[in-house]
Amino acid sequence: MEKLEYIVPCHFGLEAVLKREIQDLGYEIVSVEDGRIVFAGDKEALCRANIFLRSAERVLIKIGSFHAETFEELFQGTKSLPWEAYIPREGKFWVAKAASVKSKLFSPSDIQSIMKKAMVERMKRIYHMDWFAESGDSYPVRVFIKKDEVTVGLDTTGESLHKRGYRKLTAKAPIAENLAAGLLMLTPWRGSRILVDPFCGSGTIPIEAAMMAARMAPGRNRTFQAAAWEHIVPGRLWNQVKEEADSRVDLTVQTDIQGYDIDDEMVSIARANARLAGVDRLIHFQKRSVEQLSHAKKYGFILTNPPYGERLEDKNNLESLYRALGERYQALDAWSMYLITAYEQAEGAIGRKADKNRKIYNGMMRTYFYQYIGPKPTGNGR
Repeated sequence: MEKLEYIVPCHFGLEAVLKREIQDLGYEIVSVEDGRIVFAGDKEALCRANIFLRSAERVLIKIGSFHAETFEELFQGTKSLPWEAYIPREGKFWVAKAASVKSKLFSPSDIQSIMKKAMVERMKRIYHMDWFAESGDSYPVRVFIKKDEVTVGLDTTGESLHKRGYRKLTAKAPIAENLAAGLLMLTPWRGSRILVDPFCGSGTIPIEAAMMAARMAPGRNRTFQAAAWEHIVPGRLWNQVKEEADSRVDLTVQTDIQGYDIDDEMVSIARANARLAGVDRLIHFQKRSVEQLSHAKKYGFILTNPPYGERLEDKNNLESLYRALGERYQALDAWSMYLITAYEQAEGAIGRKADKNRKIYNGMMRTYFYQYIGPKPTGNGR
């Protein structure tokens, strides 16, 4: 089958996780860059990447790349790309996003405008048309410019992959679903082991964990931009991959996944979201403060996204909150703890320096993934 190259963006700091996911799907990695992976695959790979990847943000078909230091070079480079191979004459096309780093061309709006004009000029010549009604399916384009190297991709996903479809209600500062999944994959946690999120909010971390435990593909119940592109990806391929995803699901798995929150309303929201995700049977949610965190068994995991203090009213409580988390963690027997936070004094308040510390960007916010690594299970430990 025809091989294409795909560009898959992710959160900065999760590149290794996404690379492993793509390799586990059986595809060849072409390059690893900050915040994105490029891989090669057939047309079925487009469907499988969208449906199965947990830590990705979207999947783009790579249209091409070229060097551009001037707007004229950008125009000519864009015009030289084979747009007609992807966009039919009635297609609606535009540059949905332009990002530039360390490049002479840096104005997103100018980049978008010039590239659109170049695409029109190319297709006017190919289709022998002077005007495009753009009344058909949508073909959003995304462009990355780094050190004057322009990479152009066609967005097959549409709404970002973090939108699985289950989170209808959210907390004030929710963690993105793909970031939660990526953090889980940075730990040794597996579905048969204990997991507790003492600041669960709308339930994202426990829900993503339960979906992983049940082998539930994150994109199996949502739609994608490229599903309408029959000339690129036949509908039968989408159906085959969704059938593959459905066949993998195992809701009989035994789990010990718990989510706590001090807010009654948040607990109700988390339960509702878990029901929508189809994993409510696999998670125990309850109202409980961090000071009440406890568990009788050994070798469990805390994975959480505690408050960062973004809101002024939270700042005064942060030190005591992190201190309580550290005290309760110390009281647990042979557990590991992983938390993502932008709170700079987290380790001091917890009372112990983390074994590992990984910088991850949560959107535009720099955060740290603190890793307190407990002992491996021995004997009958899980």
